[in-house]
Amino acid sequence: MSRVILHSDLNNFYASVECLYNPEIRDSPVAVCGSQSTRHGIVLAKNRIAKEFGVKAGDAVWEARSKCPGLIVVRPNYMQYLRFSMLVRKIYENYTNLIEAFGIDENWLDVTESIELFGSGEKIADELRKRIQYELGVTASVGVSFNKVFAKLGSDMKKPDATTVITEENYRQKVWSLPAADMIYVGPSTRRKLTDIGICTIGDLACAPPKFLEKHFGQWGRTLWIFANGYDESPVIKLDFQPGVKGVGNSLTTPHDLCTNNDVKILTYVLADSVAERLRRHHLKGRTVQVYIRSCDLSFVERQGQFSHYTCTSSEIAEKSMEIFLNSWDWSKTIRTLGVRVTGVVTADSCGQLSFFDDEKRIRREQLENSIDNIRTRFGHYSVQRAMLLRSNGLNANPVEENVIHPVSFFR
Repeated sequence: MSRVILHSDLNNFYASVECLYNPEIRDSPVAVCGSQSTRHGIVLAKNRIAKEFGVKAGDAVWEARSKCPGLIVVRPNYMQYLRFSMLVRKIYENYTNLIEAFGIDENWLDVTESIELFGSGEKIADELRKRIQYELGVTASVGVSFNKVFAKLGSDMKKPDATTVITEENYRQKVWSLPAADMIYVGPSTRRKLTDIGICTIGDLACAPPKFLEKHFGQWGRTLWIFANGYDESPVIKLDFQPGVKGVGNSLTTPHDLCTNNDVKILTYVLADSVAERLRRHHLKGRTVQVYIRSCDLSFVERQGQFSHYTCTSSEIAEKSMEIFLNSWDWSKTIRTLGVRVTGVVTADSCGQLSFFDDEKRIRREQLENSIDNIRTRFGHYSVQRAMLLRSNGLNANPVEENVIHPVSFFR
């Protein structure tokens, strides 16, 4: 029996929640945007009216306002969006326990075993849409298909508040005529490469020889061919599935460009503090430090280095990050964004090679930073700070509590 997979996508989610709580702006063009003062001033979401003016997610605020002079800009309220996301998930749980998030506003549901109770996939999708609108006041578009790729494609085909069914019998008629860029994981770069070799639609991709695609895209070419032909068999991950943590990291776009090694050092310690705190919170240690640097012209480099041991202390992570940075950057350009990440992660109680020379010092560092964690938990993040951050020129932040919400990878 074929699987029955739904993909539910909440329409204009951030903007819909804002309009729900602010009735006076419902009939106006609305965009939820990041802070311009911290150079995060882009459109995160827009309502239907703003979309009709050509406002798109990713537009700069000034660009959106030039398209729509009457645009109402509101700041994001992530905690409210998370609350709605959890409430929607509770509705899904009435139909299946096979639920997989793809970001805060999208979920796959495997209802193969539920159709005996609730009816066809299309009937379940229609019922979900009605319940979401009635109980929460926002709308959703739902795709129904026999795999995850086509279910997501279906939820994108007709918006807002619609159900689209793609079956094994009709997918060639419904899907193959669509642009290749409509398919999951065909971004701008992949689309350009496909166009260069004469592939413009999903049908072109499906009919291309797999070896030809592998020649241009490697193994990824075969994956795209599998997606286009409806051969995707990836499962919907169970609700209680917890993927293994492979790394912990943070990055920040600064209010002003970084121009000196001292600026970088300050931000490196801020980021290392946040990464180390999260490692300790989850009882993890890591061995590899990665540094991400984006310059003022938006080009970027990534470099990494390894410890001889596993660690979860901010001082070691910061020192290694600075070592990597100083060996990688020549200051021909100023820096807009800096990131620090620790990978090669293991549980903190895993067996490790002991040393006669520096283990005692490392243990004392961990105990000190655990004590700092306890103080910050009780009195707030800024209750204990490094002396260098007292003159940080606006670079001192709290990335641990920054709400960065992004899609979870399709692949596990």
